[in-house]
Amino acid sequence: MLLKTFRWAFAFTALGLALGVLYDGWTALGIVAILVVLEVSLSFDNAVVNAGILKKLNAFWQRIFLTIGVLIAVFGMRLAFPVVIVAITAGLNPYDAVHLALTDKDRYQQLVTDAHPAIAAFGGMFLLMIFLDFIFEDRDIQWLRWIERPLARLGKVDMLSTCLALVVLLVTSFTFAAHAHQHGGTHVDKAQTVLFSGIAGLVTYLVVDGLSGFFENRLEEEEEEEKRAGQGERAEQEERAELEKTPNARTGGSRTGVGLAGQAAFFTFLYLEVLDASFSFDGVIGAFAITNDIVLMALGLGIGAMYVRSLTVYLVRQGTLDDYVYLEHGAHYAIGALAVILMVSIQYQINDVVTGLVGVVLIGWSFWSSVRRNRALARAEQGSEPAAPSRVP
Repeated sequence: MLLKTFRWAFAFTALGLALGVLYDGWTALGIVAILVVLEVSLSFDNAVVNAGILKKLNAFWQRIFLTIGVLIAVFGMRLAFPVVIVAITAGLNPYDAVHLALTDKDRYQQLVTDAHPAIAAFGGMFLLMIFLDFIFEDRDIQWLRWIERPLARLGKVDMLSTCLALVVLLVTSFTFAAHAHQHGGTHVDKAQTVLFSGIAGLVTYLVVDGLSGFFENRLEEEEEEEKRAGQGERAEQEERAELEKTPNARTGGSRTGVGLAGQAAFFTFLYLEVLDASFSFDGVIGAFAITNDIVLMALGLGIGAMYVRSLTVYLVRQGTLDDYVYLEHGAHYAIGALAVILMVSIQYQINDVVTGLVGVVLIGWSFWSSVRRNRALARAEQGSEPAAPSRVP
């Protein structure tokens, strides 16, 4: 299972490292390898969250996520996205932006760094909404009950997560954005830019999540209707078979358990792609601390994205989230921490090691809590088993 799931990631790794050596010699090999580790460490929580969503999709859309989705993640977000940002912020056409990235790498890095406040606001608000909607939902399984139980009660208030996210955006706009960090260590007022980008991130989340939920609910209603129709058909056939004294050869059925398909699956896939984009923002910006070569950056981050996608599929196929029930909680807490870090990074530079360690610690903690829970349940089951009957002479 491990080799089968990660075979494309291994193949892409060999190809990417070879292309790096051909492009810029053996020094590029080390740079690409470092970027791979950076991307995987920053996006491990992304894989856990994606797995929780991907398991709702049917096998066809899971393959789409691992094929077309990878192309979007590798060539769209890791290669084209920084160029598009430079083209928009600098008022350049796409050709000039690509030419700048290849010929004047220092200027290209400066433009991407200067666009960081807008990028951080968009991604931070999108991730913050994911965290808030998760933490305000009343769940049967709770990890940190002293936090999640009162927040679940507060979550009964309509639009609470949206209102809280807007408050965070306003505070960020008039504090961190007023002294946004720019290339060269200077600070400028980016309040209007951050406010606009943050609202764009919030609206994107509401639209994509709303459409995904709408079509998912409609699909569930159709499945319920098919299920009722199938039950009625089975009852009619059983009655006919009983009258005719012949075996019932045909029974009805439903698609329940097959997974989302159609429009519901499409918008869920779209939601996954926007989520991956939000996670990739900090990786793209952080990669400039290692290199400002767009080719090496695309190779390293692209290989890392392949491993994250493969890890997502592996978690789904192994049922890891069902076995370790707190992993999803830990990943969402890591999302909330990343959203806060993105907002703070508008003014202050935060080392990527800190960002990566926060996610690793939270997910590791939730994994250990899941292991302890499983052990406690196993001991409880053993203690509740009836004793074996003694032999009576």
